[in-house]
Amino acid sequence: MRKEEDNGRLTVITTHVNADFDALASMLAAQKLYPEALVVFPGSQEKNLRNFFIQSMVYLFNMADIKEIDLDKVKRLVLVDTRQPGRIGKLASLLDRSDVEIHIYDHHPDMAGDIKGHYELIETTGATATLLTKVIEEKKIDLSADEATILCLGIYEDTGSFSFPSTTEKDFMAAAALLSKGANLNIVSNLIDREMNPAQVGLLNDMIQAANHYNIHGVDIVVTCVSSEAYVPDFAFLVHKMMRMEDLNAIFAIARMVNKVYVIARSKTSEVDVGTILSPLGGGGHTYAAAATIRGKTLVQIEHLLVGMLYQSVRSRRQAENLMSSPPIMVDSEVACKDANNLLTRYNVNALLVTEDRDGQKKLLGYITRQVIEKALYHKLDDVPVRDYMSTEIESVQPEADLPEIQEKIIESKQRILPVVKGEKILGVITRTDLLNILVGQSPSNELQLPDPARETVHARIRNIVKFLRERLSERFLTMFEKIGETADQLGFKAYVAGGFVRDLFLYRPNEDIDIVIEGDGIAFAKKYAKMCGARIHSYAKFGTAVIIFPDGFKIDVASARMEYYKSPAALPTVEMSSIKLDLFRRDFTINTLAIELNPDRFGTLIDFFNAQKDIKAKAIRVLHNLSFVEDPTRVFRAIRFEQRFGFTIGRLTAGLIENAVRMGFFKQLSGRRVWGELRQILEEENPTAALVRLNDFDLLGVIHPAIVMDEEMIALFNSTRQVTDWFDLLFLEESYMKWAVYFLSSIRSCDRETSRKICKRLELAPRMSVIFGQERFEAERCLYWLERNLPAKNSDLYKKLAGFRTELVLYMMAATKKQVVKRSISRYFTHLRYIQPSLRGQDLVEMGIEPGPIYRRILEAVQDAKLNEELKSKKDEIEFIRRFIS
Repeated sequence: MRKEEDNGRLTVITTHVNADFDALASMLAAQKLYPEALVVFPGSQEKNLRNFFIQSMVYLFNMADIKEIDLDKVKRLVLVDTRQPGRIGKLASLLDRSDVEIHIYDHHPDMAGDIKGHYELIETTGATATLLTKVIEEKKIDLSADEATILCLGIYEDTGSFSFPSTTEKDFMAAAALLSKGANLNIVSNLIDREMNPAQVGLLNDMIQAANHYNIHGVDIVVTCVSSEAYVPDFAFLVHKMMRMEDLNAIFAIARMVNKVYVIARSKTSEVDVGTILSPLGGGGHTYAAAATIRGKTLVQIEHLLVGMLYQSVRSRRQAENLMSSPPIMVDSEVACKDANNLLTRYNVNALLVTEDRDGQKKLLGYITRQVIEKALYHKLDDVPVRDYMSTEIESVQPEADLPEIQEKIIESKQRILPVVKGEKILGVITRTDLLNILVGQSPSNELQLPDPARETVHARIRNIVKFLRERLSERFLTMFEKIGETADQLGFKAYVAGGFVRDLFLYRPNEDIDIVIEGDGIAFAKKYAKMCGARIHSYAKFGTAVIIFPDGFKIDVASARMEYYKSPAALPTVEMSSIKLDLFRRDFTINTLAIELNPDRFGTLIDFFNAQKDIKAKAIRVLHNLSFVEDPTRVFRAIRFEQRFGFTIGRLTAGLIENAVRMGFFKQLSGRRVWGELRQILEEENPTAALVRLNDFDLLGVIHPAIVMDEEMIALFNSTRQVTDWFDLLFLEESYMKWAVYFLSSIRSCDRETSRKICKRLELAPRMSVIFGQERFEAERCLYWLERNLPAKNSDLYKKLAGFRTELVLYMMAATKKQVVKRSISRYFTHLRYIQPSLRGQDLVEMGIEPGPIYRRILEAVQDAKLNEELKSKKDEIEFIRRFIS
């Protein structure tokens, strides 16, 4: 339907190419302000918009095809949702005519080359439809329910259903006004969350597979490039879908379709202004959403150009407080050079801040480097205090200092270490190595370049996973984590859930072993939280840890963030309070270094300093530094346990470090108690056989005793043990026993009595365990010897042989024997014979007139034997049997 204005003047309403719902809604709203105008698309529009018009809402628009417009007759051009001349197609030719009046309605920020209008309404809102809704309200122009729905659709799409950072209060108010006019949110929802066709599903999968992740100036950005021989509609919708599915901060999607290349960009962070970034490519948009259509360049050219622009355009979010290592390693000015050297070695750093105590506070005096101290020691100046040789000309920065200031201070002053201070308080340090990593960009972590946060700042990969947590966690855990965060916030602390619990969330494995890490006083936090929940605590002041025990018995572990150092190989660690980063660095493997922030303002933020997500995806077990097994050799047992539990692979470098630790004999320095603790955990795994084979591969079974070897015969015995224990678990779900003990009995079957005694002594087993493995096992072997030579036998004889043994030893016999008749007999014992008891009791014998005494035991044993041998069927039979027995 067309309408021309009086005296031949023609008003045209248009928007940008590749129009979205906000553009459509804005054109409709503009038509309400210019009722005689024609609505014209400057080029193509997304197919879903075209279908939307044709099928349902076309009657609302004075639509015209641009090919049918006589541009010479246009006297007024109304632009909505754009001011970029390169985005209005052929209509851009009207901009050079002085007789054409330009009216502009737009929510995008100012950009170079913007069209200047005779009339402009430009405000920063989430959608242009918001601006026009306000104008319509002010002019008291009526809207139908269908018109209100279209305007509401534009606002919902461009604000990401009010989730984008660009959303403003005005957007909410405009949507509320439209709802009062009858806007249909069912239609809005159906169009925004519409289903994808097969071609779109395929393209989206290609986009996810082709994603390249960049960390640019501390911001995670994804760039994905795909190609399709046919045009796939709704590319912008697919980009939005991928952003939500993958929980991305910023995405640039490049697609070649037919003879054009389309670039769609979305961002959740102000550091990535996608409108500005795509402008040189002829694109347009605003900070959080932009698009461009390009001809004459290949995908590779555009990707290369775009990545270069990202490095130039992305604003750094890195300030000193984000880059520093904290707490700083400091030394008192009166400490001797030899002791300062020990500190450098202990903390693996190359420089120390030198301080002195003044009025209870550390006063910064200067710094001293490893080079200076080593030279002092070379000249026999071991006992000279560090103040005599420290550098006193030292620059510092405030926490909010940006990268250029940090760079200037370190480079211009040739300073190895830069303190970050707030007033007189020393918060942390930034080193030259930190600065170098920032300037050149850290290469992707690999096993040959292990991070060392004690010497350099390792920057975390951060993303919000609240939606994932709500999908994976029970209501109890979600509420508990929220309360933990709130409690920590009240105390001025930071709270995290960390370690295996977080790892298993991403592996989709159940785990209720919760470790809470507090940047602050962990015990003070535990006391406050426990009091609020009606729980009790056990605290351990030496380590800054506590266990919170809820009324139903559920427990969570709480620890102050801490770092550890080892005075000698295989020694127990010395603990000091620290930051979350150093707390995670002390852990055994990268996969166990994930943490989730729980404080309200950052609830659900996943922190990954050491590429844990990458290693989980790659199914790799890697240590965090090359001396990991020197400091704590027991980590080797855990590496093997995790490898087999998760179906992962120990990385090449990590495997080499294990071999080095074995060759250098560090395991010999471990206490038996620590070795046994790790071995028992392996034996408690669902299938410990593979783990013990791996221990054997690394020559680690010799740590227990050289006589223990996982040869083919031992592997067969372990496989039999698993079959037997699985059978028992299936039939007797409620019966508890020490499954690990059955496996350990199997592992030492070839050991004689003296060797068994030595093994128990080496592992420092408790006396009760030593009796089982060193004494009762040999009694079980004698029993098994009898069974293998005397079965089949009477049930009563079988019962008497087995009844005196604990469950673990009977299962051990069942696993050890190769004779099916023995296995069947033991099975009959477990399922039937062990439950058979006389119906009569001592009181029944009294009533029968039998004088109490030792005879009672003989009578009842005889009755039980007869019942076991199926000679007695009822209580009456038992009474008659007893009368015959005593006659």
